[in-house]
Amino acid sequence: MGIFKKIANALKKTRESISRKFDAILSGGELTDEFYEELEDVLISSDIGARASIEIVDELRIYARKNKIRNGEDVKKALKTILIDIFQEIKPEKSEKGYFKSPAVVSVIGVNGVGKTTSLGKLAGKLKEEGKDVCLVAGDTFRAAASDQLTEWANRVKVRIIKHSEGADAGAVVYDGISSAKAKHTDVTLIDTAGRLHTKENLMNELAKIDRIIKKEYPEANQYNLIVIDATTGQNAVNQIESFNEFIKLDGIILTKLDGTAKGGIIISIAKTLKIPVLYVGVGEGVGDIEEFDAVEFVENLF
Repeated sequence: MGIFKKIANALKKTRESISRKFDAILSGGELTDEFYEELEDVLISSDIGARASIEIVDELRIYARKNKIRNGEDVKKALKTILIDIFQEIKPEKSEKGYFKSPAVVSVIGVNGVGKTTSLGKLAGKLKEEGKDVCLVAGDTFRAAASDQLTEWANRVKVRIIKHSEGADAGAVVYDGISSAKAKHTDVTLIDTAGRLHTKENLMNELAKIDRIIKKEYPEANQYNLIVIDATTGQNAVNQIESFNEFIKLDGIILTKLDGTAKGGIIISIAKTLKIPVLYVGVGEGVGDIEEFDAVEFVENLF
């Protein structure tokens, strides 16, 4: 299945939800104040968030007036242009070798149950297919069998893994992972971390500790922090990202379970209000079901 088809399938529930509501308010034919108010409601109900929805509709009003837009299809095109621009403003730098400049150390964080370890395994496989030497570091020493799960992924996608026994100090595992990456000149080192509630300060401080270890032991590396977000959580995802970003600077997002929700609009809310880019999207359960986020493709498949 091609990338375009995967994204289209993943957004099916979101698209059906938004399109039905959008077509209903366009049936009146005129772009009245009532239309714009109803459009705000449609966007908010699609998990784009109140603040972002109001700003987007305000931009659409100005755009429509300036360009003398009258019919429904032109309104759709205008709205798509505005949404794509939101993503383009925060588009991360990317070379021909991808997002991560070698040597790269990528810490992957998030709350429990978002699919963090699975996303790590898929990402490791994707990066290896791109020709990079990849190492996984089992920094989640808290969850039972987390190391075993990551080991299965390492074997599956054929990359090496650095791990300790369950209950070991996460900082020590990261230290050993960094030492191995330096010795073997690894292109990308992916660090798994324990899932944690963003409200637990002691666990959040552990993330900050891991961050300090990387900076101290491998200052020449290019460091990235990615948060894994479950698309089905809707607006709660914004709260998670804000809380994690207070403890550790976030560089990007991996969005999971997009194929199981009608709340795909949350990506727009995150981009508009938090200015943190979505880098990868989970579009299924298979090894290869992780794709780089494409703003144009995403918006074109929304409605």
